[in-house]
Amino acid sequence: MKTMLIAGNWKMNTNIDETEILTSQIIDGITNNLDPNVDVLICPPSINLSSASKLIKDTRLRLGAQNCHYEQKGAYTGETSISMLTSLGCSHVILGHSERRSYFGETNQFINLKVKAAVQSNLFAILCIGETKDERDNNKTWEVLESQLFSCLIGIDGNLLEKVVIAYEPVWAIGTGLTATNDQIQEAHARIKNYISEIKGIPGRTVPVLYGGSLNEKNALEILSIQDVNGGLIGGASLTSNSFLSIINSAQRVIN
Repeated sequence: MKTMLIAGNWKMNTNIDETEILTSQIIDGITNNLDPNVDVLICPPSINLSSASKLIKDTRLRLGAQNCHYEQKGAYTGETSISMLTSLGCSHVILGHSERRSYFGETNQFINLKVKAAVQSNLFAILCIGETKDERDNNKTWEVLESQLFSCLIGIDGNLLEKVVIAYEPVWAIGTGLTATNDQIQEAHARIKNYISEIKGIPGRTVPVLYGGSLNEKNALEILSIQDVNGGLIGGASLTSNSFLSIINSAQRVIN
């Protein structure tokens, strides 16, 4: 049966009070009717993880971070270690987001260190990959995606792959209002799964792939119904409870 992960990436939004209000609203909206095959994850700013962690205790809501360092401790001013995240109850961490790549210069090799450290510490790594508009226009989409997958998953095999989730985020569709067509989404997700199967020698449908290109309450049902889509990594639409809960309801409709 198809399973879904609906993950909200709040980015650099919400202070502590806003985090608590939004988290509580989401909890109230999913408490009684969340399908067991649908997981819901919120990823507030790191400074607010502790507050959110207290609220989600004993609920179906999961907690994730937006980034981490690959070292467990040390002189890395401003960074957050994996052990810090797990001590707060985080189950997931977003790694390799296009904003981390473009604004902070993160390379595939650097991201690989983080992914490896996360999964070795029993934390789910949501590995983000995606092509720019120029790369798609120049027919380099698959070259880019395969390079990102190969480089970011070096040394991650066997049971460790069970802790990897891929988020396909076409860069040209993040925050632009543009969305890939259903055919483009299905083709990308299928090729991602098949490529991982080829390089890791596992069944092609083992690693779930989320879609993250401007998924919102208006297009969620259509996109989540696509065969090889296993959920969504949602940005702006996760910042209001009504829109995020609507996407969760769409995921449940697809499952049912």
